[in-house]
Amino acid sequence: MTIFVLVHGASHGSWCWDKVVPLLEMKGHEALAVDLPGNTYGEFDIPLGQVNLGSYTDHVCKVLDRIDEPVVLVGHSLGGLTITQSAEYRPDKIRSLVYVAALLFVNGMAMRPVSGHDPESIKAGLERDAWIVSDDLTYVTFLESSVKSRFYNDCSDDDFAWAKSMLVPQPTGPLIDPIQISSENYGRVPKVYIECEQDGALPLAYQRDMQANVPCDRTITMSTGHSPFLSAPVELVDHLVTI
Repeated sequence: MTIFVLVHGASHGSWCWDKVVPLLEMKGHEALAVDLPGNTYGEFDIPLGQVNLGSYTDHVCKVLDRIDEPVVLVGHSLGGLTITQSAEYRPDKIRSLVYVAALLFVNGMAMRPVSGHDPESIKAGLERDAWIVSDDLTYVTFLESSVKSRFYNDCSDDDFAWAKSMLVPQPTGPLIDPIQISSENYGRVPKVYIECEQDGALPLAYQRDMQANVPCDRTITMSTGHSPFLSAPVELVDHLVTI
């Protein structure tokens, strides 16, 4: 039996793994989908402006500390940064990292780099066609017109409608915080990348550029969009159990 810990991406929550968890359990494994601080209503009493990559990582590390054996730690999209930083702090708690169409960065990189922490620098770093930045710069909201093409281009209408209804504002801290990793810790954890050929959020060429910069032990290719946990959960689980 393997324990899988599943980490969601930007604006999502543990709900995005709802099809995956029972399929893993049917195959005799244990699966735990986490909600990250600031990305779910009611569970965490923390203002969005105080959420950063450290908030995400601290929460995942606490989850890992409650488990007696090393896990397969899976991250989707922005969740790639969370599992990367968690592996730096808890390398011995992780059997393998799995990046599902996820950000895979070298030390010091951020999703949206900023030149300084003054409001103008943060605003300039965050501005992007895909979302609207809040006036106080504490969160972004994805444009409704872009959600399907970016996240759910190969999902059923029902799955798309449900997922869109579940999206929440994304705190900006984890978007601008750079990861801090070392070869001694993060570098020794095995890594697998599951790339998605039809991805509208992270194009395949970008996924492969990231893998070129941070080589993985294995690459798996799926002919899906950005959210295979919704559009192809059976295939995704079949790949996960091989890891």
